[in-house]
Amino acid sequence: MTYIDYYKVLGVTKKATENDIKKAYRKMARKYHPDLNPDDKEAEKKFKEINEANEVLSNPENRKKYDKYGKDWKHAEEYEKAQQQQRQYQRSGRQGGSAQYSEQDFSDFFSSMFGGGSAGGGGRNVQFRGQDYNAELQLELGDVYRTHKRTLTVNGKNIRLTIPAGVKNGQVIKIKGYGGEGVNGGPKGDLHIKFSILNHSKFKRDKDNLYTTIDLDLYKALLGGEVVIDTFDGKVKLKVKPETKNLTKVKLKGKGFPVYKKEGQFGDLYITYHIKLPSNLSPKEKELFEELAKLR
Repeated sequence: MTYIDYYKVLGVTKKATENDIKKAYRKMARKYHPDLNPDDKEAEKKFKEINEANEVLSNPENRKKYDKYGKDWKHAEEYEKAQQQQRQYQRSGRQGGSAQYSEQDFSDFFSSMFGGGSAGGGGRNVQFRGQDYNAELQLELGDVYRTHKRTLTVNGKNIRLTIPAGVKNGQVIKIKGYGGEGVNGGPKGDLHIKFSILNHSKFKRDKDNLYTTIDLDLYKALLGGEVVIDTFDGKVKLKVKPETKNLTKVKLKGKGFPVYKKEGQFGDLYITYHIKLPSNLSPKEKELFEELAKLR
């Protein structure tokens, strides 16, 4: 495997913070995204390198391994295990045991573990699981109200996903077998998708419940009537009781957000009435309010 300087790919230094890496990745990914560079093979290659670099450097554990082992970072655990065995062999020799191991013995053993030994010399190719990929998917709150399909581009490959209704912000789901290729016939890694749910709606989400505030004019608050409100599931008509007070809350059962992976189950919608006082009163309106004040 050829060594690739992931820091150089993202245009950051080795001292870059997680936030620096995140910003650099988003900037580079937008610049070289295949949708913005159709039929550009160089841009496609660059986009793959950017994603690969981000998958390693955005994960603190993977970054630590990469800084120490370079291109062989995926086999860090095996390297450390082999080094530990070397120390055990050397201690065994120093303590007067019958088994003695030279540096060459260890090198041969080490090479055989990582595919460098020959079949005739007793070496064996060890299978290693492929690298896990990490991706972030940004969606609007309304997008995850219903289960739907979406195509996600990871390392230049298009993956058709089913997004379950009710996915939460920051939630991570695993797609088995959609990571990097295994080594020596080992299994593929997995794809971990982190959801970033943006909310530009008038609703506030708290777990499976939704909250919103609607304006209610003074006359309807005093006399009662009907209001029509929008929900993610269409319009709903509500009856307003006479003499409704400001900041009165009402609950619409089952009109909240879908419960993740529980089909047919929903949270509730809580509505707060905000009574809006009339402004720019006409002389006649002022006169009527004055008469009403006298009656009270």
